[in-house]
Amino acid sequence: MAKDISISVIGGRKATPQVLDIAEKVGWELATRGVRIVCGGLTDVMKAVCRGSKAAGGATVGILSGDNPSHPNPYVDTPVCTGLGYARNIILVKSGQAVIAINGAYETLSEIGSALGERLTVVDLNT
Repeated sequence: MAKDISISVIGGRKATPQVLDIAEKVGWELATRGVRIVCGGLTDVMKAVCRGSKAAGGATVGILSGDNPSHPNPYVDTPVCTGLGYARNIILVKSGQAVIAINGAYETLSEIGSALGERLTVVDLNT
């Protein structure tokens, strides 16, 4: 990895094929620039962004809400078990130098609010 940069990618657990395509492309683009992906590590947007990153040889971190390190999607390199439920969103947001929000609902909105409160740059794609 050329740089030590992490970007937090947040988004919905349920997404359309079009949104998943966007998420996968975002993961790929970030990885080709040497950026590490930090996400919730689970399904849909999180899985697609990790899949795109891995396809380009990137690194991925999943900040998990539960306690089981075997629970993330198969494209997560480093699972971080928090056991904190939704409270893990703050850790997720603070783990990146910026945040990209792709689709999502109320949980994503709370993450955006946390990121803005931390004065992080937030990029919004279909949120």
